[in-house]
Order: sequence, then structure tokens, then C-alpha cells
Amino acid sequence: MGRAILLIYAFCASVLPVWLLLQPRDYLNSLLLYLGLAAIFGGFMLLQPEFVAPAFDPAPDGAPPMYPFVFIVIACGAISGFHGLVSSGTTAKQISRETDATFIGYGGMIGESLLGLAAVLACTAGFISAAAWHDHYASWNVAQGLGQSMAAFINGAGLFISQFGVPEGTARAFVALVAVSFALTTLDSGTRLLRYNIQEISETLGAPVMGTRYVSSAAAVFFIGFFAFFRVDGQSAGLMLWVLFGTTNQILGSLTLLAVTLYLMKRRANYFYTLIPMAFMLITTLVAMVYNITVFYESGSILLLGVGVILLLLAAWLVVEGIIRFARIRTEVADGTPSATIS
Repeated sequence: MGRAILLIYAFCASVLPVWLLLQPRDYLNSLLLYLGLAAIFGGFMLLQPEFVAPAFDPAPDGAPPMYPFVFIVIACGAISGFHGLVSSGTTAKQISRETDATFIGYGGMIGESLLGLAAVLACTAGFISAAAWHDHYASWNVAQGLGQSMAAFINGAGLFISQFGVPEGTARAFVALVAVSFALTTLDSGTRLLRYNIQEISETLGAPVMGTRYVSSAAAVFFIGFFAFFRVDGQSAGLMLWVLFGTTNQILGSLTLLAVTLYLMKRRANYFYTLIPMAFMLITTLVAMVYNITVFYESGSILLLGVGVILLLLAAWLVVEGIIRFARIRTEVADGTPSATIS
């Protein structure tokens, strides 16, 4: 019942004007997030806890290799490909003037980095003893899963906030509310972005019926609902796909940097400060995706294997397109061709 209500909300958020539902809800949610971050960091400074987690463990039992996945985890708090989609699909349509984009974009990633740092602190210094940490992270398999990860964050952050005199149970409930509100922001924005994609695909294929707001939104909700209700090996397909989130998010981030790099090249501007991190992140995420596909194949996870292969092929296709465009722009620059927009 709860999933059905969320899908109805996602449909409404997709078809209604941005100013009527999505924008005010996101604004209120941002205030909640700022309050949560301030309370977590303030409580951490008051508690001044010891870091009971081991400082360095190069090869935990059952864990994937340090490269590329440690860099994927760090990048999730430093660069977000989903933010690239949101900024181009919804944020760009809401800013009052172009000069606001720098403050909003950079400020958004600073906020994402602070949230990532808060999560690291909660999942390391948020345990009251080394025994509690080792019990939660007894092995890689024990610590796996969205529920286990969220529990570590909620309990640790709740411990920090309780330093202000708030009952620890109430503090945990507040952190859970912040986390759920943050996820709800992703749901409504993601549905609207998927609607945009369906409309663009329908326009390309010459199917105007699918391009309408209501039909494309219904199709977006249908696909989201399929993965929410469809079960594989007793669990939601959506939860199974969660293991792909880190790599797919950073592939999107890398492709966003690729687009920015090509734009800067076209404008005859310095593009190396986006080209270098783009190359590193793109190689790292593609290596991670290939590793995941190998694991999915060996474990017989057909759904994850199929989705992983499709994502890898699409990413490779865009990379090849980017390389071709990169070479073409360099030729244009060398020949002195006048600057133009990227086609």
C-alpha cells in the first residue's frame, strides 16, 4: 500500500507544474536537511568520540578490491551524476538568472560532500565501542544491504544529536525522517526526469502520443513500479539494482564532465581541469562496472547482469561519441574554425 501511495505521489509530482508541488516541497526538505547536518556535526563536536573503527583494513573478508570501489564511494560524496541530470532538467528551468548557476551548482556539491562526510563519521565514530563496530561489520556479507547501511548511519547520527539532550530514540527518528525526505526528493525529481527522457525518445521515434505529459508520466511510473513490485529471489528488484547505483551514478558524473569538457573546448577555454578528473572517474567507473558484471555472471543474477551489460554498452557508446567529437573539435581549433555550439 505504501509503495502504491508513493507511486501516485510521483505521478502527481511529474504532471503538476514545478512551482505547485516539487519546488515548495524541495525547499522545505532543504531546510530539514540543513538542520539535520548542523545537528549531526554539532553533536559530533560536543561528543568528541573516539574512532573505534580500524584506521586501515586493506582487504576485509569478502569485500571487493580497494580499487576501484573506494574511489567510487568517495566520489559519491564529491560528484554526483544524478545532480547533472537534475541541474539540466529541472534546476536550469527555475533559476532567475544564469549567474546563479555557479552558486547553486557548487553549493549543491558542497552540501553533498558534507552529507557524505556526516555518513562516514556516523558509520565510524558513531559506534560506542570497537566491539559494537566489529559486531555490525563482522564481514562484508553481514554489512551488505541498504537496511544495514542505513541502520549504521541512523544509529551513529542519532548518537551525535542526542548530545543536545534529545532522547536517543527521538534523535534516531529525526535522522530517519531526514533520510526518507532526502530519498523522496530523488523520487519526484527522478520521475520527472524519466518523463522528459520518454518524451524525447517518443519525439525521436515519431510517437506523439507518448510525448504528452500524462502518458509519459504514466509510463515513467509504470517502469518505476515494475522494479518496486517485481521480486527476484524473494526481494524487490529495485533493491537488487541498488548495488549498481554507485557505479551508474559516477558514470553519469563522468559523462557530465565529458559534456562540459567538450563545451569548454568549443569555447576555446581551458578544459584540462574537467578533462583530467573526467578521465580518471570514467576509467574507474567502467572498471567497477566490468567487475560487477563479472560478479553478476558468476552468481547467476540474470536481472543485474542484463541491466549491467546494457549500462556498460550505453556508456561505451557515449564515450566513443565523445572521443569522435573531441577529435573533431581539436581539428576545428587547429584549423581556426569559428566557435559554435556543440551539435
